[in-house]
Amino acid sequence: MSELASKAIEDTMLIEHLPYDLDDGIARRASIGLIVLATDYTIEHEWRQVFSEVDGVALYQSRIHNENHVTPETLRAMEPRIVECAAVITPDTPVDVIAYGCTSASMAIGEEGVFANIHQVRPESQCTTPITAAFAAFDVFRAKRIGVLTPYSADVNKIVSDYISARGYQVPVFGSFNVDRDTEVARITPQSIEKGVRELIKQTEVDAIFVSCTSVRLMAACAEMEKQLGIPLTSSNHAMAWHALRLAGIDDRLGQFGSLYDLPLA
Repeated sequence: MSELASKAIEDTMLIEHLPYDLDDGIARRASIGLIVLATDYTIEHEWRQVFSEVDGVALYQSRIHNENHVTPETLRAMEPRIVECAAVITPDTPVDVIAYGCTSASMAIGEEGVFANIHQVRPESQCTTPITAAFAAFDVFRAKRIGVLTPYSADVNKIVSDYISARGYQVPVFGSFNVDRDTEVARITPQSIEKGVRELIKQTEVDAIFVSCTSVRLMAACAEMEKQLGIPLTSSNHAMAWHALRLAGIDDRLGQFGSLYDLPLA
């Protein structure tokens, strides 16, 4: 240290142990953690739209490594990485809910497997995934016949269709853009999503539509699309943000995001 710098420190008046008050912080109502895919360009943007409308709820994010090329094998490869990603979300503070942000991996691994990995390090947290949240949404919609729209390739689509059907829901119509890279999925336009949904409901009668994949954009358009189409509609990000809030005890009605956001858990 130079003589000039040393002299400046000696000449500085130091005031320590100033009095202060504490409040409940930005998470005074709830703390929610979100594990985001490394290749996801959409989920944080869509969740911020919702969380900016909810006072006193903090959102903390962690990113998990994944491959841009989506296959059943690359999806399952994420399972051992979940623990570390959950552990680094505000590690010294309890988290009310932790959400794992990959729809297809939640089915390839299984919801129970995802939850078990999170609970290794966050036993206090309730957990959700996009498909867990979608099932909760179907139940509050009282929907059994589900039209499904995905961006996935055929091998991943089979996992999705089989998983939903195995949980007691019917999938009478299933549409896909057949894209296997998140970088491209994130750029599918909302207009293309709407056209895809219209094509599904033109084919057969369904109780609700589920748009699968956290890279797909639907949040801002959902309420208007529901009005135009006359059918309940949700997506991975849309359902999981609602479910995380409801699991955390946040019952705020946010109908500007669609009919689901005016409903409590079933």
